[in-house]
Amino acid sequence: MSTVFRIILIVIALLAFWFVIRQIRKSQLQIPDSISWLFFGLICVILALFPQLAEDLAGLLGVQSPVNLVFLIIIALLILRVFRLSLALSKLDTKVKELAQTIAIKEYEDSKKAETEENKL
Repeated sequence: MSTVFRIILIVIALLAFWFVIRQIRKSQLQIPDSISWLFFGLICVILALFPQLAEDLAGLLGVQSPVNLVFLIIIALLILRVFRLSLALSKLDTKVKELAQTIAIKEYEDSKKAETEENKL
């Protein structure tokens, strides 16, 4: 793994750490959501500081280049993150539909009650 690539990994990791912590402080990112991004940055730092680890893993897994292994790991982590976000989005979508239905039923019942009261008068 070249020195330039190692420096780029460290810079990206430091920027990711800074950005995530900044978003947490602004209350724009919840701590459970930030853990995956901090983990991502930590992996980048570990692979940059210990390039032999990436070379050994690449050899063990049959990947031709350690850089390709780093890209593979990053892509896999991002795909897992997108999948988790899709699951969370689906749950929220279901909750929104249920809430909308509950509100619609409540408004319908309230309008029927008001209509009944008007008819009594």
